[in-house]
Amino acid sequence: MSATMIKEFRLPDLGEGLTESEILSWKVDVGDTVSLNQVIAEVETAKAVVELPSPFAGVIKELHEQPGSVVEVGKPIVSFEVPDDAGASPSPPSAGLASGEGESAAVMPKREPNLVGYGAVVEASGRPTRRARNFTPVVEPVETEPPVVEPVEIKPAETRPGEPTPAERPRSTPPVRKLAKDLGVDLAQVNGTGPGGLITREDVQGFAGHPEEPAPAAGPAPKDVATRPGARETRTPIKGVRKHTAAAMVHSAFTAPHATEFLTVDVTPSLELLAKLKNSRAFAGIKLTPLTLAAKAVLIALRRNPALNSRWDEENQEIITFNYVNLGIAAATPRGLTVPNIKDADTLALPELAQSLTALAETARAGKTTPADLSGGTISITNIGVFGIDAGTPILNPGEAAILGLGAVRTMPWEYRGEVALRQVLTLSLSFDHRLVDGEQGSRFLADVGAILAEPGMVLTMV
Repeated sequence: MSATMIKEFRLPDLGEGLTESEILSWKVDVGDTVSLNQVIAEVETAKAVVELPSPFAGVIKELHEQPGSVVEVGKPIVSFEVPDDAGASPSPPSAGLASGEGESAAVMPKREPNLVGYGAVVEASGRPTRRARNFTPVVEPVETEPPVVEPVEIKPAETRPGEPTPAERPRSTPPVRKLAKDLGVDLAQVNGTGPGGLITREDVQGFAGHPEEPAPAAGPAPKDVATRPGARETRTPIKGVRKHTAAAMVHSAFTAPHATEFLTVDVTPSLELLAKLKNSRAFAGIKLTPLTLAAKAVLIALRRNPALNSRWDEENQEIITFNYVNLGIAAATPRGLTVPNIKDADTLALPELAQSLTALAETARAGKTTPADLSGGTISITNIGVFGIDAGTPILNPGEAAILGLGAVRTMPWEYRGEVALRQVLTLSLSFDHRLVDGEQGSRFLADVGAILAEPGMVLTMV
């Protein structure tokens, strides 16, 4: 009988510097035999729900966390019982190999256990290096423990604020450093509560709100108070997507100077066009809605008004104007508001755009939106009309210059060809970052979108 050993799997960084994730469910139980890369758990990050594959082939020995637990990156979540040779690299056969080949194999860089698709390869020197983009990473377990981030020693209390030495740079992620810069917080004075002393977003926000008090230590999420019928109040832990959304909206609202403009337009011609398209062979089986035409109108209007497809780079003091459009669509899900985006939406014809919108909505409702789908957006649309709302002042998705709100389409008396007639009318609400977009630019963009929806034939004058 071969000997076995116990291997711990620690929660990996699932991308974009996230410091914690919630265990939604386990797909395995203690005693189950699992194979390499078999899905063992479903976790929710601040961005999306992600499936975790197993980094080992073996038997589940212990589940360290229960569903509903919020776990910091680097903490053990599951232990495996694996054969003691599970991490050994296979010895190259001696037959048919030149001595140089054997030596080459002996000096190959050693890999740490690594979740499929995440993390970096660790060389013998200890420096992580990224894999080539066209290389599909494969987990190769070894006998060493997963890498543990060593905390950086924080300066003694007597050190004067604002004078950290290079060797004592506080540990944090790029988004946290940017937040600290925006809030005027010196990271050298902040106590990190993340794994290995990592300074988290909550640490910075807590310090900014209460500079004389240390950031609160991380602890277990509070339980709901309403545990019996008739309770007078219910307390819901702020975590996951809602926690991320709240922090992002606060940061956006107090960083980017918002300006909002409104335009009410007669969209009867657009609705008539939709009816014709639905009956055409080219759109058979494709779902078409006013959002479809509004999305296309936005993409066309951006060609004439590129300032609304840009980002403010505070760190480098630059305005980045995108030559592509990743179109975000705000989606209400059971876990909170998400804004997945359609990559390179400006390259899609109307049928492809309609299909992408349908797929995006279905994926969001199913809770299967990936972190990649939620990042990299350049401009967004929020369809508040589906809730019967006429207009609003939408808050910008962080990092974007503009967001367009679509109101409800209503039958209203409207001036038409010199007379009053019942027409289909909706209100557009455009919020934009006034650092990036002047009033004239925002107004021209909104007018272009309105002109296309009011008379789709106007596209011929714009492209």
